[in-house]
Amino acid sequence: MRLLTWNINGYRAIQKKGLEDILGMLDLSVACFQEIKALPEQIEMDPYLFDQVFINSAKRKGYSGTMIASIIKPKQVTYGLGVEELDQEGRVITAIFDGFALVTVYTPNAQDGLKRIEFRQQWDEAFGQHLRRLGCPVLVCGDFNVARTELDIYNEAAGKNSPGYSIQERQGFEAHLMPYFKDVFRELHPQTRQYTWWSYYSRARERNDGWRIDYWLASPELMPYIREITILDDIYGSDHCPILLDFDEVAFRKANQQ
Repeated sequence: MRLLTWNINGYRAIQKKGLEDILGMLDLSVACFQEIKALPEQIEMDPYLFDQVFINSAKRKGYSGTMIASIIKPKQVTYGLGVEELDQEGRVITAIFDGFALVTVYTPNAQDGLKRIEFRQQWDEAFGQHLRRLGCPVLVCGDFNVARTELDIYNEAAGKNSPGYSIQERQGFEAHLMPYFKDVFRELHPQTRQYTWWSYYSRARERNDGWRIDYWLASPELMPYIREITILDDIYGSDHCPILLDFDEVAFRKANQQ
């Protein structure tokens, strides 16, 4: 089972840049997108690529939003966290498959001056609770808007106290997610510096002045069945790049049927 996560920074914009051609080359089972910035009626996915499409749009037009496209029909799909004040921006989709859940998330940015940090902290706690309530192994992917450590940011000194690298955000990630999940890239590549987001300013991507803020997280019991994770930083179209996960779903199901 090959899965992808990608903050595409606008579905309609990236579609014009060859999104479906990129997806077609990757031989995917499931693709998860964040920051789609579109309503369901504005999204046209080629049914030969994915015949199952689930969209959670923000109430505010042209903002935020998430989407899961799949060739496998989930048993159940839910939208949001079940908390009204947190569910206005289309930031979460949960799909239940055979034996595990897949969750895609677009975590709120704390914004300049950390002016949205209280909302972010409320979100982090509620999102962690949502994942734990699922009651099954979970794969979690998306843009978490935080670089965990100095390995995940090009210039740590410049990033200190900035949104995405503040103490509050890093502590929230560690407290609400890391006791329960594994950071798949860091588990498989413990010392590798590789980034998933680059600012559009100052030609940051050309200089690889990036941050790793997009993740695949996995329940510990799923880790033995994850064959590889690949940050596809040679794929353009957004200020983020996609991350590919190869998950041996067949072996996982067989092991859990015994």
